Amino acid sequence: MGLEKAGFEPEALVEIEGPCRDTLHHNRPGWNVLDGDQADLKLFDGTPYKGIDLLAGGVPCPPFSKAGKQLGKDDERDLFPEAIRLVGECSPRAVMLENVSGFLEATFEGYRKELKKQLEAMDYDVDWRLLNASDFGVSQLRPRVVIVAISKAVHGGFVWPEPHRRRPMSVGKLLRKQMASCGWSGADEWAEKANKIAPTIVGGSKKHGGPDLGPVRAKRAWAALGVDGMGIADGVPGPDFVGMPRLTVPMVARIQGFPVSWHFTGKKTPAYRQVGNAFPPPVACAVATQIAKCLKQ
Repeated sequence: MGLEKAGFEPEALVEIEGPCRDTLHHNRPGWNVLDGDQADLKLFDGTPYKGIDLLAGGVPCPPFSKAGKQLGKDDERDLFPEAIRLVGECSPRAVMLENVSGFLEATFEGYRKELKKQLEAMDYDVDWRLLNASDFGVSQLRPRVVIVAISKAVHGGFVWPEPHRRRPMSVGKLLRKQMASCGWSGADEWAEKANKIAPTIVGGSKKHGGPDLGPVRAKRAWAALGVDGMGIADGVPGPDFVGMPRLTVPMVARIQGFPVSWHFTGKKTPAYRQVGNAFPPPVACAVATQIAKCLKQ
């Protein structure tokens, strides 16, 4: 969605999870969301898309996440090798990959050098940077590493986006209208208390993590904002609600930077995981806009 806002139109979307494909189909019926074997990145053949402008994706984070064992290349979920393969097959003019901040830890220095070496061998200029979502209008503490590679055949130089000068809205200001939508009389008071941005939204994986707002430390941070982080609500508070409200999936989506118009389909748990594992669209848009400028020069 961030790439779309930056002016890119997808030739193909590769997504292995059925609920995620359903959401893409629902929101953008005209997009080419692949099914069958081609929905598995390890089986996807990139050669029909040779010469595309941009190859972009979020490489699975568990191999590098501090919440996991940080096995890196020894983790079966590491898809950086597949990304490199696709760069060779597609020969894109630009590459944009996203991962967690753990990717920059000292233990992965050798891994980073090898990744850069492989891309440079294919005639790309490579750089990466840790970007904070809150610097780009997202009401959340969410640092993420973005890797950008530009073909040396492109004459324009890539420049990283500058952080916004305005601070993002607090959780209370962002969600007050949704919290009050069913007549909850305490919505204004709650919004005043929720006067900071959110901690990192944690989506969990298919095997681990349910529809709650993360580990104990994260739940404490949510409680300080007047939010019950023990679960995700099915609906907004009613007129007589008393206590700390829980967030709904649409509320979490707003905190992740999605507009109200984007709907996550399916049951609560898979829908919440989609939101929590997403790359905030405003950050993707900011980087992709700079890539687009580079490609047009």
